[in-house]
Amino acid sequence: MLIIYLILLIFFSFLLIKSTEILIQALTNLSKISHIGKFAITSSLLALATSLPELFVGITAALEKQSNLALGNVLGSNIANISLVIGGAALIGGSIGVVGNFLKKDIFYAFLAGAFPLLLLLDGRLSRVEGLILLLVYGIYNYTVLLEKKREKYSSGEIARKILRRLNHKGTEGQIAWIFLGAVLLVFSADGIVKVAGLIAQSFKVPVFLVGLFLVAIGTSLPELSFEIGAIRKKQVGMVFGDLLGSITANSTLILGVTALINPMVLEGGFRPYLWATIAYFLIFILFWVFVRTKKKLERWEGIVLLLIYIAFIIFEFWRINQSPASILFSQPIH
Repeated sequence: MLIIYLILLIFFSFLLIKSTEILIQALTNLSKISHIGKFAITSSLLALATSLPELFVGITAALEKQSNLALGNVLGSNIANISLVIGGAALIGGSIGVVGNFLKKDIFYAFLAGAFPLLLLLDGRLSRVEGLILLLVYGIYNYTVLLEKKREKYSSGEIARKILRRLNHKGTEGQIAWIFLGAVLLVFSADGIVKVAGLIAQSFKVPVFLVGLFLVAIGTSLPELSFEIGAIRKKQVGMVFGDLLGSITANSTLILGVTALINPMVLEGGFRPYLWATIAYFLIFILFWVFVRTKKKLERWEGIVLLLIYIAFIIFEFWRINQSPASILFSQPIH
């Protein structure tokens, strides 16, 4: 049965990736016609596009009262982004140089955004009010990123008017149809992933949080990996860091905020079962920051180190769960 579930999970993850690629291509075209800076467009629009799998999985999990799966997916995706994704991109695409204000402000903003919901969850709950606060933080982040790009040629209002004029042009109907198809596939595949993840958790007595932390998170992080490898090969370094930091911010604020609005999170057993994953996020983020700060680039060997740490984290989590039979309680969905 496990093999069948894994095949289904891979199938739905593949659909999730393909539908995301359709939307990413549309937003890449948007970057060209609106003349927004590459970091600004990727840290807001394209980062949102590559985070759509996490968003749809989070919404579906909330609707099906499996908030622990949504939390595991978000935290697992953030950990994967700063280890598996950026490490794999550096390994395959070569060293990644740091550009712009990345070290001064952007990494700090992303770190705060990733840590903020974890602080809110210390009491074991994430209410609708806290969800609204997270959405406000997401809006402030994007406004700040766009505001700081004073060299941009167009204001946000002018950008919106340019986009609307372009949509009125002949020949855009086909693109809109593809976007609609991508959205439908996202909904379908996200629903499939949540259902299969729940079956794996219940059938094999694995915490649903752990399923989201690894199996689901790796699948939903693949669009970021694909995008960043392509950006490195095209020497669009600003887009790499824009997508990386923007995705972490979107995962931690927008996705958890929307999830909490639909179904407030109540963590079974309090925050303690999620402590080690939280510690891993902080440690890996700090290590990533040290790597890029020393030489203002992430070298291939440093990418390998991040990948090895991610693998070690997976092994440690499964070992820890096996040592604690009581953790089976956390495999049950929240109703």
